[in-house]
Amino acid sequence: MITLTDNAVQELRALLAAKKASASDGLRLGVQRGGCAGLQYVMKVGASEPEDTVVEQEGVRVFLAPDSHEHLRGCHIDYSSDLNDIGFKIVNPNAARSCGCGTSFEPKEEGIVPPTDPALDGTTCS
Repeated sequence: MITLTDNAVQELRALLAAKKASASDGLRLGVQRGGCAGLQYVMKVGASEPEDTVVEQEGVRVFLAPDSHEHLRGCHIDYSSDLNDIGFKIVNPNAARSCGCGTSFEPKEEGIVPPTDPALDGTTCS
């Protein structure tokens, strides 16, 4: 369903250790309305919830919220440590476009190409 880069695995492992997470904890990933592009990613460290899908890679776990599956299918999680852009980054094949900071996106609609929106050029992200 989703994959993590080697960088993302290493950083998630370090984050879990820093937070003194239990062996069953992981990164819970979901999508909710909001952000500058319509939908935004939500991430937190913790235990899985009963309906979550569990993705395990190299000993770390990502828990996918069930109401977010259609928006997360095929995602690729990376970790960026650029000077002005640090954190987990989601490359989402289900996004028609994403805001400049990468925390929100507009979902693709079958057969529809969204018009250009200057508000999504990354200059207004917060």
